[in-house]
Parts: sequence; structure tokens; C-alpha cells
Amino acid sequence: MNYILLIFGFLLLIKGAIYFVDGSSDIATILKIPPILIGLTIVAFGTSLPEVSVSIIASIDNQNGLSLGNIIGSNIFNILMVLGTTAFIKNLQVRKSIVKKEMPILIITSMIALYLSIDLTISRIDGMILLLLFLLFLYDMIKEALRNRNLSLKESYEFLEANTNIASISIDNSLAKSLLISGVGLIAIIIGGKMVVSCATNIAYSFGVSDHLIGISVVALGTSLPEFITSVIAATKGENDIAVGNVIGSNIFNILFILGASAFISPLSLEPALILDSIFMICAIILSYIFVVQDKEITKYESLFLITTYFIYMIYLVSR
Repeated sequence: MNYILLIFGFLLLIKGAIYFVDGSSDIATILKIPPILIGLTIVAFGTSLPEVSVSIIASIDNQNGLSLGNIIGSNIFNILMVLGTTAFIKNLQVRKSIVKKEMPILIITSMIALYLSIDLTISRIDGMILLLLFLLFLYDMIKEALRNRNLSLKESYEFLEANTNIASISIDNSLAKSLLISGVGLIAIIIGGKMVVSCATNIAYSFGVSDHLIGISVVALGTSLPEFITSVIAATKGENDIAVGNVIGSNIFNILFILGASAFISPLSLEPALILDSIFMICAIILSYIFVVQDKEITKYESLFLITTYFIYMIYLVSR
């Protein structure tokens, strides 16, 4: 029964995230918030809502291993499997700004998180530091986006449509309907998150394994499905910027906001194994960065290497 409820919890998380993003985007549009800001905030981080729900609920329930495992595992899955799969579909060309700015930021933030956790504890102060860095990152994103403020309203909507995973934003929905959709989505995310945390913990106990192992493997895979689906669809349509940007942005969000918020709510204690997992995560990010710097793209051969590395790592996790 735990397995069925776990799958149902994942479905609630994903569907809830879609409803929440759609409803919130409509609300922002009705309130005449600039479309570019909607794309950079509500929509851009919408694919990370499952990770937010699971990690924060796990933190509240003092399931530190599950909370941290989900964050680290999601980032590893995004880099190795999501980037690997999208590049396998079609050689993944990467925009210069991602190579020069976003990927180095991801590496640096990952190293900062590792440094803060080296004492096997992420305190509330550490969490506040990560949240502050997230606000700075968000400010920089918005500042850069507002350089496009000379776009007409129509062009702005086209920009949003082309750079997010939302096909369109309806502007003729009533505010009440949008609030209802957003509320239903939020409730689904919360219920789904609670179900995933509860069922994953029960499964871990039944097999006699740690909750962080379940978090870094099964739970991380489930909560990363929105990123996977978004990037694969973007790759098939030739939207390389969306495919890569979705992964990099989601990983930065996971580290700075989700880890920061989880630690701020309840200080996190780490198992030593999670330090090794964090180091592996950083190595995976650096590896993908090297591939990108060499050719300004990730080739099919490199994508196969990334995918193979992920499966080898999963085998290592199960056997350790």
C-alpha cells in the first residue's frame, strides 16, 4: 500500500504544481504584474515545487535525511539524467551566458552549501545565509530581465511563453477562479508532500535502510519529474535555452531556497554519507561544465557518459 500511496503522492505533487503555477500566473496577470517577472518567479521555479513541499515537510517532521537526500538527489538527477537525456535526444547547445554566469553560480553555491555542512550541521544561521544568497540571485535575475522593459506587452507575453514551461497564460480568467485553481494546487502540493514523506519513511524502515537513501534515490527521482518532462519537451522542440536553463535554475533554487528554508525552519543534522553525496553532486556539475566549456554543447557521447554515471552511482548507493 505504501508504494501505491507514494506514486499517488508524486502525482498530487506534479499536478498540484501545474495548477498552482497556472493559477498564480493568471492572478499576477490580472493584477498587471509585468509578464517577465511572472516568468522569472512563479513559473521559473514552478518545476521545483515538489522538492519544496517534500523537503520542507520532511524538515518539519525532523526527517533530516529525507529532506537533504531529496535536495542532493534531485540536483544529481537533474545534472546527470535530465541533461544527459535531453542531450541524447539532440546535441545540447548551451548559450554563452549560461556558461559564463549561471553554471559557475551553481558550482559556487554548491560549494558554499558543502562548506556550511562540513560540521554535519546546517544551522538556522546557515539557512539565513543561503536564503540571503537566493534573494541576491533573484534580484540579479529580475534586474537583468528588466533590461527588456522596452518590449511591448505583446512581445513580453511572447517572451514569457518562449522561456517557460507554461504554454500560455490566460488573461480572461476571473480572479476568483484563478484563486481557486491556485488554492487547489497548493492543497494538492501539501497533501502530496505529506504522503511522499510518510510513505518514503515507512518504506525505508521496512527495508532497514536510512531515510536519506530513499530520499536521494526514489523520492528525488519522483520530485524531479517536472524538470525532466519540461527539459525533454524543450529539447525535442529545439528550445535548448529552456532545457538547460530549467535544470541550472532549478538546481540553484534547490540549494539556496529549499535547503535554506528547510534549515531555517529546523536546523538540519547530516549523516557523514551525505557529505560524500554532496561532493559527488559538485563533481557531476563540474563534469557537465567541462563538457559545455569544451564544445559549447553536450554531445550524444557525453550524454551517454552522464547517464551511465548516474546508474553507476545508484548501484553504489544501494550497495554501500
